[in-house]
Amino acid sequence: MKKEIFIGMFVGLIANAIGLILAATFLGGGDDFTTVIKSAAAEGFLGKLISLGAILNLAAFFIFIKKKQDYRARGVLLITVFIAVFTFVFKLF
Repeated sequence: MKKEIFIGMFVGLIANAIGLILAATFLGGGDDFTTVIKSAAAEGFLGKLISLGAILNLAAFFIFIKKKQDYRARGVLLITVFIAVFTFVFKLF
């Protein structure tokens, strides 16, 4: 059970990272990834960019639910909640 939740958390992190890269690529206006991340941090919208990256977690969650892998879906959900809390705290400070 713990192994399945850990796998779901890992998939959630990977999906979020891929989503962040895709969001930075599409919204970056042709700049490379590191430049977009640095300018997003400087202009104060890095939290929004991270939140956009978490959209891919939705797809991973529903794939695990459809396959009846509930514990893996629970891991993806835990990572999504962690990212939401992280984004909230990052926005405050």
